[in-house]
Amino acid sequence: MSKKHHSHEAMRHHLHPFSDNAQLQKEGVRVIVKAKGVYIYDENKQKILDAMAGLWCVNIGYGRRKLAKVAKKQMEKLPFYNTFFKTTHPAVIKLSKKLIDITPPQFNYVFYTNSGSESVDTMMRMVRHYWTSVGQPDKKVIIGRWNGYHGSTIGAASIGGMKSMHTQGGLPISNIVHIEQPWYYGLARANETEEAFGLRAANWLEEKILSIGADKIAAFVGEPIQGAGGVIIPPETYWPRIQEICQKYDILLVSDEVICGYGRTGQWFGYQALGFEPDIFTMAKGLSSGYLPIGAVLVNDKVAAGLLAGGEFNHGFTYGGHPVSAAVARANLSILDKEHIIQRVHDQTGPYLQKRWAETFKPFKYVADVRSLGLMCGFTLVKNKHTKTLWPNWGEAGLICRDLFFKHNLIMRACGDHIVAAPPLIITPDEIEQMLAIARQCMIEFETIMDQRQTSASPA
Repeated sequence: MSKKHHSHEAMRHHLHPFSDNAQLQKEGVRVIVKAKGVYIYDENKQKILDAMAGLWCVNIGYGRRKLAKVAKKQMEKLPFYNTFFKTTHPAVIKLSKKLIDITPPQFNYVFYTNSGSESVDTMMRMVRHYWTSVGQPDKKVIIGRWNGYHGSTIGAASIGGMKSMHTQGGLPISNIVHIEQPWYYGLARANETEEAFGLRAANWLEEKILSIGADKIAAFVGEPIQGAGGVIIPPETYWPRIQEICQKYDILLVSDEVICGYGRTGQWFGYQALGFEPDIFTMAKGLSSGYLPIGAVLVNDKVAAGLLAGGEFNHGFTYGGHPVSAAVARANLSILDKEHIIQRVHDQTGPYLQKRWAETFKPFKYVADVRSLGLMCGFTLVKNKHTKTLWPNWGEAGLICRDLFFKHNLIMRACGDHIVAAPPLIITPDEIEQMLAIARQCMIEFETIMDQRQTSASPA
């Protein structure tokens, strides 16, 4: 079979996630065959700068031979065993100790999963089991946010506020409610400061609690920065007020760190960068830098005490705490630590990208709300930045822009009409400049396309 046929052969049997598979069968896909550093390569030897770190996950970059060696060694010694029946293994013991070492002192217990979605589903069962264990079984309602993303399983998709996902499968499930997201550009009142908006947005949580009754609410769940929702960075006043409200009404505060964790914000975890302390946090992605599937849920001592008093927790996964995944995850954390990668994001590459991101995109007339923290960046495509008028058919302009990037061998992502980037944490200033140079040329093409659309839509 010649290489030019691989693309369509790939669609013969495989249904792709979050894709219009009928369209893919017509157009084909690019077959990725290798990767190194911040670059991936397709079967036609095209070098592509991956400014999304896979799916927000390849924090230490591609091609780390050490992780391959660790996986091989563990696979040869103990390829698999579970931790269900009064057993454990050295890989999970060592990873657990490493996780406890890098987290604040109140976190001393971890439960393993295989993905972010599983971590969120685990958290849902965990918080309800906790409240039952401490004598408050009526506390079952979990509050999420519109446009938040927490995964694709039925539970995780329910807590997430992606309405397009809710239309498929009859979601959300019961005892899940939502409040509005803290998007200053899109939801602030005229002349409202970011600080004032942050407090008002946080108070939406209190309003929801009072409307339902605090005695019914188990937890509030949010990403420190909404990732797949468009890199929505809340004002500094938001999260401290959220924590204050949760403490006032005795509600567990859950930080979803699946995207923000492991250095993405310039701190080990996003809640540290955003200034709050959760009771529970979920994780995956950067835990192994995507080299093998693994996720986890960490709970503070208060929650752990309730869970330990509650008897058997009837929940788990065959591959939770898989020895090969655990060994690779621990080696990944060691690389992040020993190479000072997170500190470099905090001190150097994060501030550098923030400055250059703004300088690159703010001049474009169809771009507004240019934003960045650590190595998470975004902007919003708008029809008129002066009137804050969005494009009709939300998401259509974003796909045009994203496809231009991909055509020119740059991977960035469209989240509706938000354009986002989250490159590997090992990206250098020179590679940042390469990324932005390609992006700038793509945006020039994008604006030409949209100008032509505007002209053709105007009455003669």
